[in-house]
Amino acid sequence: MALDFFGIVASITRGVPLAQAAMPDASPAFDGSRFDGPELTDAMSRGFEFAQPSGAWWLLAAVPAMLLVLWLARWRAAARRTFADSSLFATIAPRVVGNRSAARATLFITALALLSIALLDPRAGGRTEKVEQTGIDVMVAIDVSRSMLAQDARPDRLSRARQFATDIVDALGGDRVGLVEFAGVPALRCPLTFNHRAFLTQLDTLSPQATVRGGSLLGDAIRLAAASLDGEGVGKVIVVLSDGEDMESEPIEAAATAAKEKGIRIVTVGIGDAREGARIPVTEGTGNRRYLVHDGQEVWTKMDPTLLAEVAKAGDGFFIDAGTGQADMSQAAALLRQGLTTKSRAQATVSTKEPLFQYLALAALVLLLLESLLPSRTQTAPRAPVSTGGST
Repeated sequence: MALDFFGIVASITRGVPLAQAAMPDASPAFDGSRFDGPELTDAMSRGFEFAQPSGAWWLLAAVPAMLLVLWLARWRAAARRTFADSSLFATIAPRVVGNRSAARATLFITALALLSIALLDPRAGGRTEKVEQTGIDVMVAIDVSRSMLAQDARPDRLSRARQFATDIVDALGGDRVGLVEFAGVPALRCPLTFNHRAFLTQLDTLSPQATVRGGSLLGDAIRLAAASLDGEGVGKVIVVLSDGEDMESEPIEAAATAAKEKGIRIVTVGIGDAREGARIPVTEGTGNRRYLVHDGQEVWTKMDPTLLAEVAKAGDGFFIDAGTGQADMSQAAALLRQGLTTKSRAQATVSTKEPLFQYLALAALVLLLLESLLPSRTQTAPRAPVSTGGST
């Protein structure tokens, strides 16, 4: 990994942590702020710490370089002493000054040490403030019917739905989230919670084999999710991840009722191929794989974008046609919040430490500039021409 010198210079002017400028691929170990109780605020604000401990590798790498520079300086000095003593050497080579070589080595080593410490992103002091956390309530409804095993979306529709749900929750921040699974019978797998890790744990356990009855009742899932959004004075959203196949459960009416009576926004995400569709793989007990057959014919399943779009329209939301590709769920999560009322959840104390790396980096750059300007040889004045004399 090469040291990005220009990135370091730019980071000083932008206030970017120096370790991130030198090692852009490194993940930050600490973002400079944390939520602490009041009893820790004063101690943390006065403390000193390194926000990028991974930068210690650069400090270890700098030690051999420093030793090499010192060895070269000593080797040059020894070589001069071998050639001639100091007084004679000054006479025969007046432009070579050993002390200046040592000075340049000292400046370089000091600059390298300062840069190595700056890469650790030292922080100290800082300020504290009260921050109010606000959010909305989001209920995610995922279709786990057999058709979600179709592999037109890789690796299959259900896995893609889980991925999209994870991306949405990661982008929500401090919002409450809940999980409903639906096929023939909808079920609440995770009630509204701030614990996103618990949500993701339940999300990973979803499978078509866990359902009691086959088929897909999208309308019943919307009604259950709406009943589970019990918060008052807060924006509410239901996100449906499905291929849109429904068994006459009146999902459009359910979405319209939820939007009108409870102010719930319905967002639908369509997963699967809407044109050709795909077969539904089935794994037998012996491990053999085949495709689902009905009345002697293989069953093909297609995503129904028309139904999903109508459900979203009735629920004052929007439809995302993900199809068989990827979709930016972080943007979708941002759209979820637009126009919705956020509710104050809690207050937290934010302790932010001031970065000090820029001062160390600036001092190192000044030393490097001085080192480059300091000549290793003296500049002697030109000798006057010697007159030979003579008579005219």
